[in-house]
Amino acid sequence: MSQMMKQLGMDMEEIDADKVEITVGEKKLVFNSPEISKIEAQGQEIFQLQGGYTEETEVSSEDIELVVDKTGCSESEAKEALEENEDVASAVMDLQ
Repeated sequence: MSQMMKQLGMDMEEIDADKVEITVGEKKLVFNSPEISKIEAQGQEIFQLQGGYTEETEVSSEDIELVVDKTGCSESEAKEALEENEDVASAVMDLQ
């Protein structure tokens, strides 16, 4: 396969990575122990990423402040409640 790719002017390199994080809006896709290939062809670099991932949601500082103001809890408690609930209102209700 690598010989065919070289004949077509393509070069492939395996990249050893422990973790890859991709941010999509407010969500973060975290790939642990991914398989990454870098392919160079016609002056372009193409990266191929394979592996299982987990999805994490970013918690904004404004949401944390709002939950702290409404409930009187600590910032760490507010952040935890926001990570466990779907929205600010649910986090506030959970803490009251």
